[in-house]
Amino acid sequence: MVGAGILLSRLAGLIRDRAFAHYFGNSDAADAFRAAFRIPNFLQNLFGEGVLSASFIPAYAGLLARKGQREAGELAGAIAAILGLVVSVLVLTGIWATPFLIALIAPGFAGEKRRLCIRLVRIFFPGAGLLVLSAWCLGVLNSHRRFLLSYTAPVIWNVAIIATLLLFGPTRSQFPLAALAAWGSVAGSLLQLAVQVPIVLRLVGHLRLRLNFRLTEVRGVIANFIPVFVSRGVVQISAYVDSLIASLLPTGAVAGLGYAQTLSMLPVSLFGMSVSAAELPTMSSALGSQEEIARHLRTRLDSGLRQIAFFIVPSAVAFLALGDVVTATIYQTGRFSRADAVYVWAILAGSAVGLLASTLGRLYASSYYALRDTRTPLRYAVVRVTLTILFGYLAAIPLPPLLGIDPKWGVAGLTASAGVAGWLEFLLLRRSMNRRIGHTGLPLSFTLRLWGAAALGAGVAWGIKWALGSLHPLIIAVFVLGPYGLVYLATLLLLGVPEAHGALGRAKRRLGV
Repeated sequence: MVGAGILLSRLAGLIRDRAFAHYFGNSDAADAFRAAFRIPNFLQNLFGEGVLSASFIPAYAGLLARKGQREAGELAGAIAAILGLVVSVLVLTGIWATPFLIALIAPGFAGEKRRLCIRLVRIFFPGAGLLVLSAWCLGVLNSHRRFLLSYTAPVIWNVAIIATLLLFGPTRSQFPLAALAAWGSVAGSLLQLAVQVPIVLRLVGHLRLRLNFRLTEVRGVIANFIPVFVSRGVVQISAYVDSLIASLLPTGAVAGLGYAQTLSMLPVSLFGMSVSAAELPTMSSALGSQEEIARHLRTRLDSGLRQIAFFIVPSAVAFLALGDVVTATIYQTGRFSRADAVYVWAILAGSAVGLLASTLGRLYASSYYALRDTRTPLRYAVVRVTLTILFGYLAAIPLPPLLGIDPKWGVAGLTASAGVAGWLEFLLLRRSMNRRIGHTGLPLSFTLRLWGAAALGAGVAWGIKWALGSLHPLIIAVFVLGPYGLVYLATLLLLGVPEAHGALGRAKRRLGV
């Protein structure tokens, strides 16, 4: 259900980005819009889904399992009230402080581009506050195993932006259209919250919105919230540094980074976040002795790791070897040219370096959260972000001139360096968890079979792409990406990989075969 919900949401996001690319391409307005959305998105990510999943869901799901609805409802109401108060203050402060934030985040912007970015940030901030409250709804729904609604709700947010672009895009120039799209985002945020609230109110008994710090569980959520908040803050600082560095590069770097991140986040969300989100309530509800809980976590971890790797490995190889096909299929329309598609491919190839590590790391982080340990992931996140900033600056700014290439390609070094740091974080998370609960991880033979099958599929796809020549991107995608996936799956079926047989069986059942 999580995967299905995220799939619908991400598909809507791809359609939104295709519409955005059609009207904005890699222009100054596109750079301003992408940079502006990052600033209130900082607020959303700090207080939103990731932090609440780590601190609120384990406590709320645990109360449901041990004590029942009344205590859980009191906890949910207290957290909602605290969250609403804090976010309201931060939204108002953010709107007032926007000019100072722009100077810190996008120092490379000047003139009309900078003024547009300031205007957009002030529009985005209220919507970000609404999305934080929507994340509280997601926490409640996930704890009650209502996964589909919580992860399909963002479809409405995407639809609101798409509708705004289609309605005003043909008659507005880029700068006014960017402001209208930002207001469409705010309207979508309100709708996303509104569709979840009625179900949440039916699920949560004894919900009282009040600032109640006397409850032990509330203090526990706040205590766990702080290190996760800091951890997410560190990660967000890394994202902002990426945007800052990209703003120092030629026009199109910030927008290109945004397009590539949308594509790279698709498999991360579908197969990393979905497995991690589905496993967290189950892991958090485990009861018994320390050894019984450890055995339960090992089983869930190993199963989830195999699930994730089965889908992420071919995604990484596709981004690396066939990223031009993927990018052109989604974005090549209107103002977004073939040259833009190749540029985003380079950035996407850099993202492929750490794709597997970042998704596997999410599941390990969920395991720590299930054990009520939020500090260990924080320490390793600090290490990763520090290395990402250092390596990212070196790869993006001084390296391209040393190699004698156009400075705009530095943004590809930015994403590749983040991947290297992501691998280090994953290895640290795995080593520390294995010391606590016993050995976990992917078998070497299983991993080699996945990479080998993906490489074989990429070779076949490359041959087909070369034979097709210059055709419409959608036609090329059908005849290149389809065979790539089929060769990957067929190879793993021949090698007897259980996940391949499971995926084929699920597909047959859904098709009624």
